[in-house]
Amino acid sequence: MKNIIVGLLTVGILGLMGLTFMGGGAYHGGEHGKVIKDFGDTMTAAKTVTVTEKDDRKKEDDKLNALREKAGSAGAFKVSNEYKRKCASCHGANGSGMQNGKPMMGPKIFGQSAEKLYKDLVEFKSGRKENVVMKGLLIPMNDEDLKRFADEIGEFPARAEAAKQ
Repeated sequence: MKNIIVGLLTVGILGLMGLTFMGGGAYHGGEHGKVIKDFGDTMTAAKTVTVTEKDDRKKEDDKLNALREKAGSAGAFKVSNEYKRKCASCHGANGSGMQNGKPMMGPKIFGQSAEKLYKDLVEFKSGRKENVVMKGLLIPMNDEDLKRFADEIGEFPARAEAAKQ
């Protein structure tokens, strides 16, 4: 029974393909093919206008991004290169968990105490708190490294306040 149904469907599909092929039109460059060619010429002209609009939009976006960066760096404070390499991609350059007004993968760590941060880092490293990314970053680190990170991140509010002045 299955074979009969599959056979009928195959014959039906092949028949529809044959009808489409025999109909000519765009597939053989007939009358419909010319319409499609004209449509292509119209699209080329439209692309020229669109490219100009996109260039203008890109310039405006670049100006806006420059202003955003300037505004974002006005209250920025200095962080270690190690923090930038290991933490900033998920928690943000300042630990806010935000970048360009959008939430990042990691949560906000700005404002947490060094003790709490150290405890959390130890728990991530040991596996008591589950996070594959954190565990992978923390496995090669020793307790001194974890304490140094916790102390640095714990200082972020004071650094931000000093940068404002």
